Amino acid sequence: MSFPLLTATAVLPALGAVATAAVPAARRTAAKWLALITSLATLALAIAVVVRFDPDGARYQLTESHAWISAFGVRYELGVDGIGVALLALTALLIPFVILAGWHDADPLETGSHRWRPTQGFFALILAVEAMVIISFEATDVFLFYIFFEAMLIPLYFLIGGFGDRAHEHGEEAASTQRSYAAVKFLLYNLAGGLIMLAAVIGLYVVAGNFSLTEIAQARANGSLHMATSTERWLFLGFFFAFAVKAPLWPLHTWLPNAMGEATAPVAVLITAVVDKVGTFAMLRFCLQLFPEASKWATPVILVLALISILYGALLAVGQRDIKRLIAYASISHFGFIIMGIFAMTSQGQSGATLYMVNHGISTAALLLVAGFLISRRGSRLIADFGGVQKVAPVLAGTFLIGGLATLSLPGLAPFVSEFLVLVGTFTRHPAIGIIATFGIVLAALYTLVLYQRTMTGPVKPEVSAMPDLRVRELVVVAPLIVLLIFLGVYPKPVADIVNPAVKQTMSDVHQTDPKPEVEAAK
Repeated sequence: MSFPLLTATAVLPALGAVATAAVPAARRTAAKWLALITSLATLALAIAVVVRFDPDGARYQLTESHAWISAFGVRYELGVDGIGVALLALTALLIPFVILAGWHDADPLETGSHRWRPTQGFFALILAVEAMVIISFEATDVFLFYIFFEAMLIPLYFLIGGFGDRAHEHGEEAASTQRSYAAVKFLLYNLAGGLIMLAAVIGLYVVAGNFSLTEIAQARANGSLHMATSTERWLFLGFFFAFAVKAPLWPLHTWLPNAMGEATAPVAVLITAVVDKVGTFAMLRFCLQLFPEASKWATPVILVLALISILYGALLAVGQRDIKRLIAYASISHFGFIIMGIFAMTSQGQSGATLYMVNHGISTAALLLVAGFLISRRGSRLIADFGGVQKVAPVLAGTFLIGGLATLSLPGLAPFVSEFLVLVGTFTRHPAIGIIATFGIVLAALYTLVLYQRTMTGPVKPEVSAMPDLRVRELVVVAPLIVLLIFLGVYPKPVADIVNPAVKQTMSDVHQTDPKPEVEAAK
């Protein structure tokens, strides 16, 4: 029996979470190092998955299948396609940086009531989220996917509510209230989506008789499983609603600015760069593959909602006073581009959307983590409390600028390629949507450059005059992300080669081909 590599990538961080939580309270540093070493070992396993994956091979590779709840047709089935491999690698790559960036975020509080923050719990929860996200990218049994899709809400709830940002303009008591509100809102929104999805999962079992994604998709393709049009549409809506909450898509997005604003910067990265990708990934894997006709039926409405997300998120980002909330609204705009690319139903759009998931994860992580270092130095998230930082901390300002330029998809940085593909893929089939969506690029330039101008340029404010530049640990966090942004901006082929075959298969699932360009015959 071959080594269960996919299981190992999920089990290792889960075991690491248990071991980290069990470290004695007095040995906080040991718990941190254990979590970091576990995340690096998980990254090594993820690299092994990438190396062993053959983009030109079978659709799902490194598969594992074992009986689990036989009475209900539930199996422990894992397998990865190119899209799953790319996002698994992204997750494993970002978690070590999240842990390093949050090295002191759960240290004991030394002011106020002198309450102790359970450091071991903080890092154990991060590893638990990693394990659940990874298995979500690997699961090919719908019920197995659903369990971990919902279970990841629990550690995230405690990370948001129990380990929030210490920089709050109204003091610790108000900060605690806001953290609790953000955590509860996050949980309620996502639980509501999950409960609706559960009804759809049960409905799918009633229709198909099992939960195996591959078996159901194959039965649908060869005609042995037929769904009534109304049944398929209702099931699609149940799945899509849950994924749209997780993504998030307007108007189901309102939990994200609260959660990201009140969480620490590393946890905010965990939410928007890692966890939210499960929603857009699942749209490709489950919505399009299981319900192809319903996906095409819903496309016009979804494209409009994605377009609203792009413009609405960007407009609200322009008017934000809080750095992290600005980045949160910018992410809502970016997720609009991703969902638009998925439902453009073109190979360029879906390839661009998948690349966008990866590139957005890297660029948002870079920008948010540098913003977190900036906020921790000043003790404030308000843009107005900064000014002239580039004169006293030039390396911090430079990395902040590169992260911001990546966010606005500057040519030469990784997000540009993916955003360009999404727009091209959308324009070829839905030109009006593609044209209007380009205004999101203009707004992105506005909110990013205004943010940099107000925080980094101008006279040096007295409160930032003694601000230190990036330390060694912080440089170790930021530098690799900056290098990746530049490398993938110049040479995106390694990721594109992995995801493109999976995108072609997804296009085949929905029985779509790329529209041929209309070229006027030469006279």
